[in-house]
Amino acid sequence: MQRARSLLGTEVAYLTLNDPTAGDTYMRVTDGSVSARFQQLRLGMGEGLGGLVAQTARPYVTDSYFDDPRFQHTRTIDAGVSDEGLVAILGVPLLLGSGVIGVLFAADRRVRVFEREQIALLASFAAHAAVAIDTANLLAETRTALAELEAANEIIRDRSGVIERASEVHDRLTELVLRGGGVQDVAAAVAEVLSGSVDFLEADQAPAGALDRSRADGHAVRHGEDWIAAVSAGGELLGALVLHGHPRLDPVDQRTLERAAMVTSLLQLARRSAGEAEQRVRGELLDDLLDAPDREPRLLRERAARLRADLDAPHVVLAAGIDAPRAEPAAEPAPSAEDAADRQRLWSAASHLAATRQGLAAARDGGTVLLLPLADGDSADALARRTARQLGTAVHAPVTVGASAPVAAPAARPAEVAASYAEARRCLAALRVLGRAGEGAAAEDFGFLGLLLAGTRDGTRVRDFVARTIGAVVEYDARRGTGLVRTLDAYFASGMSPARTKDELHVHVNTVAQRLERVGRLLGADWQSPARSLEIQLALRLHRLTGTVEHPPHTP
Repeated sequence: MQRARSLLGTEVAYLTLNDPTAGDTYMRVTDGSVSARFQQLRLGMGEGLGGLVAQTARPYVTDSYFDDPRFQHTRTIDAGVSDEGLVAILGVPLLLGSGVIGVLFAADRRVRVFEREQIALLASFAAHAAVAIDTANLLAETRTALAELEAANEIIRDRSGVIERASEVHDRLTELVLRGGGVQDVAAAVAEVLSGSVDFLEADQAPAGALDRSRADGHAVRHGEDWIAAVSAGGELLGALVLHGHPRLDPVDQRTLERAAMVTSLLQLARRSAGEAEQRVRGELLDDLLDAPDREPRLLRERAARLRADLDAPHVVLAAGIDAPRAEPAAEPAPSAEDAADRQRLWSAASHLAATRQGLAAARDGGTVLLLPLADGDSADALARRTARQLGTAVHAPVTVGASAPVAAPAARPAEVAASYAEARRCLAALRVLGRAGEGAAAEDFGFLGLLLAGTRDGTRVRDFVARTIGAVVEYDARRGTGLVRTLDAYFASGMSPARTKDELHVHVNTVAQRLERVGRLLGADWQSPARSLEIQLALRLHRLTGTVEHPPHTP
């Protein structure tokens, strides 16, 4: 505009550009203008001198704009021209090929006649200006395209990095599966690739709502600041992978987490299959020990060694059964689906316990039998109690466990394993008769009573016998706070000698005599006869084994 104004020696020069979208032409730049209204003018096609030039693509000139009837005067245009004080105006088109992109103007604030040479000069200058403007536009478009291309390249680089990470985690997960890695190895690999913390949670530990949504959608879902991917197979929910501290997750990274969940499900199924296969093998070996005592010891040892079990070490046979509360049936009930589920849960828990203790376990006779090694300093009774507690915790129900006496070397004496299992079952039956469901004990705790108690299934008879034989003494102790039951125990343990009894109880011999006299009044004068004393000793031991009444503290 400065050069156009200088070429023609005018007071004002300005340029308008066409707006194809609005269908008009607008003021783009001015030189020498003083009116803000003029600098903001927009001219419709055909309006005013400039609109006519833009519409016809031909130069127009006037020595007095307001007096020239050739132009379509509008209030807006005339007001702008009047504010600027323009009188003589020359306008030439900015042509690109056959199209008009705008109008170049030169104007004075006085009447002036523009010569033909001046019109041609401005038209020639306008042609150069159109090329320059087009070149600038192309340059701007090129710069924009380059910027967009650079942004696209940045996106491509980001995508390439994500794809490389996805490829890396795929390769690492494949390697983990091939070399027998575990769930925690998968979590560690994904955590490293996604730069976060990843945990595997059991189904009952993961957020239920997010886990259900992930399982239903088949995709990882956001849960607060974390992402949850369900680990499932065949409709069974096995757990979840949780990516911590990633409120936003790239779609490819999300897919990586989902792929890791799929691999985790495969590993879980493989581990379960391997575990079940090992459980079956352990059960088959124990079945052979129980059912085929003529098996070759060398073969038994070799099979046990593959299971990391040492059948030349001392072992204990344990019989276990669930004693969950049930409604008392009128007759012997048929096995129910609930009973089958209980037995399955018990067998699974016992098999896991046996595997961790390098022992054997098998489902048998409606319960479970275990053959566990006996550690140095341990006892069959302590092992039975510990096993009852561990199995009960695992199945969430009372589990009663009866144990045999230790078997020195099961591989060398397979016949003793079957005999010990029968002994353990008698101990289990005795515990149930005595009302000690959910506990563990060894056969040696019962002695010959185990044989007697195992023959009955009714604990009421035992309680009736105890009440009938020594009930009066037990009731007297409970009412008076005396120690007659304890005195009787010490008396029979001391060979029915008052002198040795007083040493056992740390009381005077006269105290012992007084207590025994009281016992005689409660039980009858013949209580020390051989037949009665045998029954009383048996009742005392049953009373002690049932553990239903605590002995009161000693009082002289």
